[in-house]
Amino acid sequence: MFLTLILFAAGLILLVAGADGAVRGAEALAFRMGVSPMTIGLTVIAFGTSLPELSVTTEAILTGNPEIGLANVIGSNIANIGLILAFCVLISPSLTTTPELRPRFLKDSFLMLAATLLYVGLSFRGVLDWMSGILFLILFAGILLFIRKNSRESDTARPAVVRHPVLWTVAGLLAVLIGSHLLITAAVDLAELFGIPPYVIGISLIAVGTSLPELATSLVAAVKNSPAISVGNIVGSNIFNLLFILGINSLFTPIAVPGLVDTLVMTGFAVGIFVFFYGGRLQTRLFALFMLVAYGVFVAVKFVPG
Repeated sequence: MFLTLILFAAGLILLVAGADGAVRGAEALAFRMGVSPMTIGLTVIAFGTSLPELSVTTEAILTGNPEIGLANVIGSNIANIGLILAFCVLISPSLTTTPELRPRFLKDSFLMLAATLLYVGLSFRGVLDWMSGILFLILFAGILLFIRKNSRESDTARPAVVRHPVLWTVAGLLAVLIGSHLLITAAVDLAELFGIPPYVIGISLIAVGTSLPELATSLVAAVKNSPAISVGNIVGSNIFNLLFILGINSLFTPIAVPGLVDTLVMTGFAVGIFVFFYGGRLQTRLFALFMLVAYGVFVAVKFVPG
């Protein structure tokens, strides 16, 4: 068991460190290629912090553990809003209540809600197959085009200077791949060791672990008073998780949807994000606390036998 825990911890460390390195490198490369900082924030940073989810979910499906892969995506989307965004807002309630940014927050959140509702509709079929994959990827491409057309190219902010961005990107991706393999191996062993269903491990421990890059990025952005990056990172990551990760994987491997309860919980949190954009500091902070408690209850219930 001790070795399994070491592998689990090592996998998490490699995932988080690798994702951070890959994001830094890709961000610098994108800037050098003339991509606007606004677009970088909505795409490169948001999708880069979802590299652990992509790697872990793909690894799980390829190794015959699709329940862990799907649970990781659903659990990460719930954690991104109920844990990470709620925690950031609890620290800085002005993060989501800036009037000038409200229209953009609403627009991006509606895109995320559209992705969530598409998943809900397809999950009623009981399986995500190649047809689901095509629909996911079509909506994903449409959202990318929409973001590209509506990005403000006048933004002059630039990412931090990174030497050898290609090396950072490649090394980061390798670390993510190795880390995901260690994490999946350890998670399966832990599930067998403690008699916990792999799905529960995936939707709780693995989901939180793979969401650590989002937590780090959004928290730093919140502290530095960059609400657009903090919120955009979470919303963009949720879109990427559902549409790209599940879209790519379901093209080649049918993924059974075990039940609709967690799907409805994920949808509830996706709808709940809109409450963050209205109200004063006190109301927003209280709602953030409510979301944190709701997330804690959700995870706790998963570990209740039967």
